[in-house]
Parts: sequence; structure tokens; C-alpha cells
Amino acid sequence: MIVPAEKELREALSRFAQARIAHDVHPTGSTSRALEDAVYTLRVLTGAHTLEQALLTADTLLDKYADRTDASRENETLAA
Repeated sequence: MIVPAEKELREALSRFAQARIAHDVHPTGSTSRALEDAVYTLRVLTGAHTLEQALLTADTLLDKYADRTDASRENETLAA
């Protein structure tokens, strides 16, 4: 799997959350399509077959990004 950039993944998750909320509040054909598109994007970015797998993979990737950032900050502190 090609790992998505952190910014791209966060934008896709944000788009999914916004579409999910909009569809839950006032379901229409437009909100349904937006939600389907957001789910599809997350599945493609994470290489997952289901939304649940995509969200779990996204969480795992975000944890790795956070670990990488923490390690980078720790290295900067040690170098100072």
C-alpha cells in the first residue's frame, strides 16, 4: 500500500466527518453522494475494503505520524 501523506489523510477524514454529519442531520441525495464519495476516498487512501477497515487503518497511520513527530521533537531537544 502506498501510504498517504498525513495532510491528505486528515483532509479525507475531515471531509468524511462533515459529510457524515450533514447526511445524519438532513439526509438528501446530495448528502448521500457526498458521504459515498468521502467513504470511497478513505477506502482508496487506506487500501481498505470497508469503511470500518479504512477508519482503523487511518487511526493506525495517524498514530504512526504522531510517533514520528514525537521522535523528531525528542531528537531536536537532545541536539539542543
